[in-house]
Amino acid sequence: MNMDKYVCHKPSAWNRRAVSLAVPGAVLLGLMLVAPNVPLVIFAGILLAVLISASGSWIARRLGCSRRVGIGLFMVVLNLALAGVFTAFVPAILEQVNAFVEQVPTAIEALRKGVEDIPWLDRLLTGATPSTLFSDESREMTTGAVRSTFGAFGNAVIVLFIGLFGALDPDLYRRGVLGLVTTSLRPRACEVMDKVGDTMRSWLIAQLIAMALVGVLTGLGMWMIGVPLPLLLGLIAGMLAFIPNLGPVIAAVPAMLLAVPLGGQAVVFVVLVFVVVQALESYAVTPFLQQRTVSLPPALVIGVQLLMGTLFGFIGLVLATPLAAVAMTLINAIYVEDYLSHDKRRD
Repeated sequence: MNMDKYVCHKPSAWNRRAVSLAVPGAVLLGLMLVAPNVPLVIFAGILLAVLISASGSWIARRLGCSRRVGIGLFMVVLNLALAGVFTAFVPAILEQVNAFVEQVPTAIEALRKGVEDIPWLDRLLTGATPSTLFSDESREMTTGAVRSTFGAFGNAVIVLFIGLFGALDPDLYRRGVLGLVTTSLRPRACEVMDKVGDTMRSWLIAQLIAMALVGVLTGLGMWMIGVPLPLLLGLIAGMLAFIPNLGPVIAAVPAMLLAVPLGGQAVVFVVLVFVVVQALESYAVTPFLQQRTVSLPPALVIGVQLLMGTLFGFIGLVLATPLAAVAMTLINAIYVEDYLSHDKRRD
């Protein structure tokens, strides 16, 4: 009687590798289907952890202290800076926000008079009246916006805690990820994680510098043109610069709206400022700052933004570009280098 068929054979090395990669991928896919915002919030926390860790490590190298002390000093400096900015600029920003709210009806009325000869635009702006803005449907939309705001605040708190814990002890979570793959793949997994970390760190630091530059240049441009609320408009442009391609377009809308009462020439100048600043950021500043990051074609970024925005809303739109950078790094490391290049050498 042949007993070989009753013997339990150990899985081959290839099977162990395939399973160790397939199981985490399946878990991630299932989580994206059941609770799609959870992986995105975790990814945002990882981005923050990368920023805190890089800043703390830089301070530690300069002062000759431990990394945790450097992170603590960075958080103290960051909180002091935020407190200083809050004290110095928030009252002025709130004043400009109130002024913006007060000037919106005047700007809409001026815009309505300018498009009376264009029927479809006139019908569109006719809907922007106090009666429609405060209708039952608008109240429901406002309630939904308030709920979304509280939800965003809760997500921000979660992102902050993930960022802090991830920055303080990254090796703990690194070991957890390595524990999910088979032993033979762990050295390569370490290399891939290092590449992903470098990509995220370089992209994030470069993006923050670009955001600051866009905010300052836009605010100065609005001030030189004479558009009201230049500080607020510069702040909006700087924050929305985190979303490449689409962010500047969104930021230009309130600036153009406030320029309408000043005349058509002011609107043209506003458009020129945004075009020049965007061209400078896209074709000079960002490529120079992101020399070590993966190259992302603009059409690919727009496509990823469209997909992520459609599937996951605003948070997907905000995180689309860093997710695309990480995905390209993983594709180059795992698919191109490990699979295609190996196949070419074998041939």
